[in-house]
Amino acid sequence: MEFWKLVIIGLFLPLFPFSMVFNLLFARLEHLLLRIMLLIAWPLSGLVMIDILEPDISSGAAIVVGWSVLTSALYALRLLVLRELNLWTGFLATSLWALLWIPATQGQGFDSLQLDAIGFSAPLVLLVIVGSLLSARFGAAYAGLYNGIARDMPRLSTVLVICILAAIGTPLFPVFFSMLSFMMQTTVLPAIAMLLIWLLWSWAGALMIQGFAVGEADIAYPGEDISPGLSLVLMMALAALIASGVTLIGVIA
Repeated sequence: MEFWKLVIIGLFLPLFPFSMVFNLLFARLEHLLLRIMLLIAWPLSGLVMIDILEPDISSGAAIVVGWSVLTSALYALRLLVLRELNLWTGFLATSLWALLWIPATQGQGFDSLQLDAIGFSAPLVLLVIVGSLLSARFGAAYAGLYNGIARDMPRLSTVLVICILAAIGTPLFPVFFSMLSFMMQTTVLPAIAMLLIWLLWSWAGALMIQGFAVGEADIAYPGEDISPGLSLVLMMALAALIASGVTLIGVIA
Protein backbone atom coordinates (compact mmCIF):
# COMPACT_ATOMS: atom_id res chain seq x y z
CA MET A 1 0.00 0.00 0.00
CA GLU A 2 1.11 3.58 -0.56
CA PHE A 3 2.89 4.94 2.49
CA TRP A 4 1.09 8.29 2.35
CA LYS A 5 -2.24 6.50 2.71
CA LEU A 6 -0.89 4.65 5.71
CA VAL A 7 0.19 7.93 7.28
CA ILE A 8 -3.21 9.59 6.80
CA ILE A 9 -5.18 6.64 8.12
CA GLY A 10 -2.59 6.06 10.86
CA LEU A 11 -3.39 9.48 12.30
CA PHE A 12 -6.95 8.36 13.06
CA LEU A 13 -6.49 4.61 13.53
CA PRO A 14 -3.36 5.20 15.58
CA LEU A 15 0.00 3.92 14.44
CA PHE A 16 3.05 5.17 16.33
CA PRO A 17 4.48 7.82 15.91
CA PHE A 18 1.47 9.32 14.08
CA SER A 19 -0.61 8.44 17.15
CA MET A 20 1.06 11.28 19.07
CA VAL A 21 -1.08 13.79 17.15
CA PHE A 22 -4.28 12.65 18.84
CA ASN A 23 -2.76 12.57 22.32
CA LEU A 24 -1.29 16.06 21.98
CA LEU A 25 -4.60 17.39 20.70
CA PHE A 26 -6.62 15.61 23.38
CA ALA A 27 -4.37 16.99 26.14
CA ARG A 28 -4.65 20.56 24.85
CA LEU A 29 -8.41 20.54 24.30
CA GLU A 30 -9.54 20.76 27.90
CA HIS A 31 -13.18 21.61 27.13
CA LEU A 32 -15.41 18.64 27.93
CA LEU A 33 -17.58 18.82 24.79
CA LEU A 34 -14.52 19.07 22.52
CA ARG A 35 -13.00 16.00 24.13
CA ILE A 36 -16.24 14.08 23.74
CA MET A 37 -16.49 15.04 20.07
CA LEU A 38 -12.85 14.04 19.53
CA LEU A 39 -13.34 10.63 21.13
CA ILE A 40 -16.34 9.89 18.94
CA ALA A 41 -15.18 11.38 15.65
CA TRP A 42 -11.51 10.35 15.60
CA PRO A 43 -11.77 6.56 15.03
CA LEU A 44 -14.82 6.94 12.80
CA SER A 45 -12.82 9.35 10.62
CA GLY A 46 -10.14 6.69 10.30
CA LEU A 47 -12.69 4.15 9.09
CA VAL A 48 -14.06 6.68 6.61
CA MET A 49 -10.50 7.28 5.34
CA ILE A 50 -10.15 3.55 4.71
CA ASP A 51 -13.25 3.58 2.54
CA ILE A 52 -12.23 6.75 0.70
CA LEU A 53 -8.55 5.95 0.10
CA GLU A 54 -9.08 2.19 -0.40
CA PRO A 55 -5.53 1.21 0.58
CA ASP A 56 -4.21 -2.11 -0.64
CA ILE A 57 -3.19 -3.64 2.69
CA SER A 58 -3.11 -7.26 1.54
CA SER A 59 0.57 -7.31 0.57
CA GLY A 60 1.71 -5.83 3.89
CA ALA A 61 -1.02 -7.05 6.21
CA ALA A 62 1.38 -8.78 8.61
CA ILE A 63 3.48 -5.62 8.92
CA VAL A 64 0.43 -3.42 9.57
CA VAL A 65 -0.97 -5.86 12.14
CA GLY A 66 2.39 -6.03 13.92
CA TRP A 67 2.70 -2.23 13.86
CA SER A 68 -0.79 -1.78 15.28
CA VAL A 69 -0.25 -4.34 18.05
CA LEU A 70 3.06 -2.73 19.02
CA THR A 71 1.38 0.68 19.09
CA SER A 72 -1.40 -0.65 21.30
CA ALA A 73 1.11 -2.34 23.63
CA LEU A 74 3.22 0.84 23.89
CA TYR A 75 0.26 2.90 25.08
CA ALA A 76 -0.99 0.10 27.32
CA LEU A 77 2.37 0.10 29.10
CA ARG A 78 2.22 3.87 29.43
CA LEU A 79 -1.14 3.54 31.22
CA LEU A 80 0.58 1.85 34.15
CA VAL A 81 2.34 5.07 35.19
CA LEU A 82 -0.30 7.66 34.27
CA ARG A 83 -2.37 8.99 37.15
CA GLU A 84 -4.33 11.86 35.57
CA LEU A 85 -7.66 10.38 34.53
CA ASN A 86 -8.17 12.43 31.36
CA LEU A 87 -4.69 11.72 29.99
CA TRP A 88 -5.15 8.08 30.99
CA THR A 89 -8.37 8.01 28.99
CA GLY A 90 -6.65 9.46 25.92
CA PHE A 91 -3.86 6.89 26.03
CA LEU A 92 -6.35 4.06 26.49
CA ALA A 93 -8.27 5.36 23.47
CA THR A 94 -5.09 5.18 21.38
CA SER A 95 -4.36 1.65 22.59
CA LEU A 96 -7.90 0.53 21.76
CA TRP A 97 -8.23 2.20 18.36
CA ALA A 98 -4.90 0.85 17.12
CA LEU A 99 -6.41 -2.65 17.20
CA LEU A 100 -9.05 -1.65 14.64
CA TRP A 101 -6.32 -2.27 12.07
CA ILE A 102 -6.65 -6.02 12.64
CA PRO A 103 -10.09 -6.38 11.01
CA ALA A 104 -9.21 -3.55 8.60
CA THR A 105 -6.46 -5.73 7.13
CA GLN A 106 -9.17 -8.29 6.41
CA GLY A 107 -10.92 -5.83 4.12
CA GLN A 108 -13.42 -4.46 6.63
CA GLY A 109 -14.31 -0.76 6.60
CA PHE A 110 -16.73 1.75 8.03
CA ASP A 111 -19.92 -0.30 7.64
CA SER A 112 -18.64 -3.34 9.51
CA LEU A 113 -16.43 -1.61 12.11
CA GLN A 114 -18.36 1.51 13.08
CA LEU A 115 -20.09 -0.23 15.98
CA ASP A 116 -16.74 -1.52 17.28
CA ALA A 117 -15.31 2.00 17.13
CA ILE A 118 -18.33 3.45 18.94
CA GLY A 119 -18.18 0.63 21.49
CA PHE A 120 -14.54 1.50 22.16
CA SER A 121 -15.26 5.22 22.50
CA ALA A 122 -18.52 5.22 24.48
CA PRO A 123 -17.07 4.25 27.89
CA LEU A 124 -14.21 6.70 27.29
CA VAL A 125 -16.76 9.48 26.81
CA LEU A 126 -18.29 8.57 30.16
CA LEU A 127 -14.81 8.56 31.71
CA VAL A 128 -14.04 12.13 30.61
CA ILE A 129 -17.42 13.18 32.02
CA VAL A 130 -16.45 11.59 35.33
CA GLY A 131 -13.05 13.26 35.06
CA SER A 132 -14.72 16.65 34.71
CA LEU A 133 -16.87 15.91 37.77
CA LEU A 134 -13.77 15.04 39.79
CA SER A 135 -11.94 18.14 38.57
CA ALA A 136 -14.90 20.33 39.55
CA ARG A 137 -14.70 18.98 43.11
CA PHE A 138 -10.96 18.69 43.67
CA GLY A 139 -9.33 20.87 41.02
CA ALA A 140 -7.84 17.88 39.20
CA ALA A 141 -8.72 14.29 38.36
CA TYR A 142 -5.47 12.84 39.68
CA ALA A 143 -5.39 9.38 41.24
CA GLY A 144 -3.56 9.32 44.54
CA LEU A 145 -3.93 13.05 45.12
CA TYR A 146 -7.09 12.19 47.01
CA ASN A 147 -8.34 8.68 47.61
CA GLY A 148 -11.00 6.91 49.58
CA ILE A 149 -13.81 8.68 47.73
CA ALA A 150 -15.89 5.49 47.87
CA ARG A 151 -16.86 6.34 51.45
CA ASP A 152 -17.66 10.04 51.02
CA MET A 153 -18.91 10.01 47.40
CA PRO A 154 -20.34 6.54 46.80
CA ARG A 155 -22.38 7.45 43.73
CA LEU A 156 -19.49 9.13 41.91
CA SER A 157 -17.03 6.40 42.85
CA THR A 158 -19.44 3.67 41.69
CA VAL A 159 -19.86 5.32 38.30
CA LEU A 160 -16.08 5.80 38.05
CA VAL A 161 -15.33 2.14 38.79
CA ILE A 162 -17.92 0.81 36.33
CA CYS A 163 -16.75 3.21 33.61
CA ILE A 164 -13.18 1.96 34.00
CA LEU A 165 -14.34 -1.65 33.93
CA ALA A 166 -16.31 -0.94 30.75
CA ALA A 167 -13.34 0.78 29.08
CA ILE A 168 -10.85 -2.04 29.77
CA GLY A 169 -13.06 -4.75 28.32
CA THR A 170 -14.81 -6.39 31.25
CA PRO A 171 -17.28 -9.09 30.08
CA LEU A 172 -20.69 -7.95 28.83
CA PHE A 173 -19.40 -4.55 27.74
CA PRO A 174 -18.84 -3.96 23.98
CA VAL A 175 -15.03 -3.78 24.23
CA PHE A 176 -14.97 -7.37 25.49
CA PHE A 177 -16.83 -8.74 22.48
CA SER A 178 -14.91 -6.62 19.98
CA MET A 179 -11.66 -7.93 21.39
CA LEU A 180 -12.86 -11.53 21.12
CA SER A 181 -13.92 -10.89 17.53
CA PHE A 182 -10.57 -9.33 16.60
CA MET A 183 -8.64 -12.20 18.18
CA MET A 184 -10.62 -14.67 16.10
CA GLN A 185 -9.67 -12.79 12.92
CA THR A 186 -5.91 -12.86 13.40
CA THR A 187 -3.11 -15.39 13.80
CA VAL A 188 -1.71 -16.88 16.99
CA LEU A 189 1.07 -14.41 17.78
CA PRO A 190 -1.04 -11.24 17.43
CA ALA A 191 -3.82 -12.92 19.43
CA ILE A 192 -1.39 -13.70 22.27
CA ALA A 193 -0.12 -10.11 22.12
CA MET A 194 -3.70 -8.85 22.38
CA LEU A 195 -4.23 -10.97 25.49
CA LEU A 196 -1.15 -9.41 27.07
CA ILE A 197 -2.38 -5.94 26.13
CA TRP A 198 -5.73 -6.77 27.67
CA LEU A 199 -3.90 -7.79 30.84
CA LEU A 200 -2.06 -4.46 30.89
CA TRP A 201 -5.37 -2.60 30.53
CA SER A 202 -6.77 -4.53 33.50
CA TRP A 203 -3.67 -3.84 35.59
CA ALA A 204 -3.77 -0.14 34.75
CA GLY A 205 -7.50 0.01 35.49
CA ALA A 206 -6.97 -1.62 38.89
CA LEU A 207 -4.28 0.95 39.72
CA MET A 208 -6.58 3.81 38.70
CA ILE A 209 -9.45 2.45 40.81
CA GLN A 210 -7.11 1.97 43.76
CA GLY A 211 -5.85 5.54 43.43
CA PHE A 212 -9.33 7.03 43.63
CA ALA A 213 -11.70 4.76 45.52
CA VAL A 214 -9.67 2.62 47.91
CA GLY A 215 -8.39 3.63 51.33
CA GLU A 216 -9.12 6.42 53.75
CA ALA A 217 -9.97 9.90 52.48
CA ASP A 218 -6.89 12.13 52.56
CA ILE A 219 -8.77 15.41 52.76
CA ALA A 220 -10.79 16.84 55.60
CA TYR A 221 -13.61 18.32 53.52
CA PRO A 222 -14.40 16.20 50.48
CA GLY A 223 -16.55 17.57 47.71
CA GLU A 224 -20.22 16.76 47.46
CA ASP A 225 -21.32 13.57 45.79
CA ILE A 226 -23.09 13.76 42.44
CA SER A 227 -26.86 14.06 42.57
CA PRO A 228 -29.04 10.93 42.45
CA GLY A 229 -30.48 12.15 39.14
CA LEU A 230 -27.08 12.50 37.46
CA SER A 231 -26.02 9.18 38.92
CA LEU A 232 -29.12 7.55 37.44
CA VAL A 233 -28.43 9.03 34.00
CA LEU A 234 -24.83 7.78 34.00
CA MET A 235 -25.85 4.34 35.26
CA MET A 236 -28.50 4.13 32.54
CA ALA A 237 -25.81 4.92 29.96
CA LEU A 238 -23.66 2.12 31.36
CA ALA A 239 -26.67 -0.23 31.33
CA ALA A 240 -27.20 0.65 27.67
CA LEU A 241 -23.57 -0.29 27.00
CA ILE A 242 -24.13 -3.67 28.64
CA ALA A 243 -27.28 -4.21 26.58
CA SER A 244 -25.46 -3.35 23.37
CA GLY A 245 -22.64 -5.69 24.35
CA VAL A 246 -25.01 -8.56 25.01
CA THR A 247 -26.48 -8.17 21.53
CA LEU A 248 -23.00 -8.94 20.12
CA ILE A 249 -22.94 -12.43 21.67
CA GLY A 250 -24.90 -13.94 18.80
CA VAL A 251 -22.76 -12.15 16.21
CA ILE A 252 -19.53 -13.64 17.57
CA ALA A 253 -21.03 -17.05 18.17
